[in-house]
Amino acid sequence: MKICFNQATTMKNSTLETDLAYCEKYHYDLIEIRLDKLHDYLTRHTLGELKAFFDAHHIKPFAFNALEFINFRDKKGFEDIMRGLQFCCEAGHIIGCKRVVIVPTFDIGNKTITEIREETVRVIHIMADYAEPRGMTLAFEFVGYPNCSVNTFGQAYDIVKAVDRKSVGVVLDCFHFHAMGSRFEHLEAADASKIFILHLDDSEDLPVGAARDNNRLMPGEGAVDLPRILSTLKRLGYDSMVSIELFRPEYWDWPDEENIRVSYDKTCETIKPYFPIG
Repeated sequence: MKICFNQATTMKNSTLETDLAYCEKYHYDLIEIRLDKLHDYLTRHTLGELKAFFDAHHIKPFAFNALEFINFRDKKGFEDIMRGLQFCCEAGHIIGCKRVVIVPTFDIGNKTITEIREETVRVIHIMADYAEPRGMTLAFEFVGYPNCSVNTFGQAYDIVKAVDRKSVGVVLDCFHFHAMGSRFEHLEAADASKIFILHLDDSEDLPVGAARDNNRLMPGEGAVDLPRILSTLKRLGYDSMVSIELFRPEYWDWPDEENIRVSYDKTCETIKPYFPIG
């Protein structure tokens, strides 16, 4: 299992340069690059310089995170999404990053489950039509908030199955899985090859629908049934990568090096009963 760092974990104060330096020091294999941090990096450096860094070091780019609010957009809003996808494809071609996380829209009004499914399948097809010839794959991430249009694993996986393209899969975020009470029978019936990214995190013990990103905890310190999630993934044959993603403001206030080191140690401690590391 490859260990990946998601830059949300150091979102407040760190930079891409800092995250890469400490991730390399503490033996991460992969990084999910936040698009806002990449754009900040490009005010001081070039994509060629970023490629040179990856070429010279162990850590490699795994995904861009994220193109947000992809469904139920007006014409201008969806054009913005497609421009973002174009940027990811162009940047990914240079630095060797072949995946982008895509996130559904919040607060869409009284849309039915069927309407949400049809609209989301439609826009993912449009995005995949552009991304596939350029070597980019799409990882669809449900968000475990009541007001997100796609907020459970079962709903997201059903959409990915309906899209039915090799270039489209789902993000399984343990916090989001727990937060809206996603059902284990849906995970147990999944095809491991359609789980493109595993986000590792934990949560304070709150009622279904009440947890928010600031309630995330280091893995093993909260209420998420991580042993059941990880043992299920092992049975399914999933073994590719795990990415630590913690939006908790308390962690953002830690020194960046400490945050990155502790996140690596906690990730390894959590997954090693189920998966070999590396």
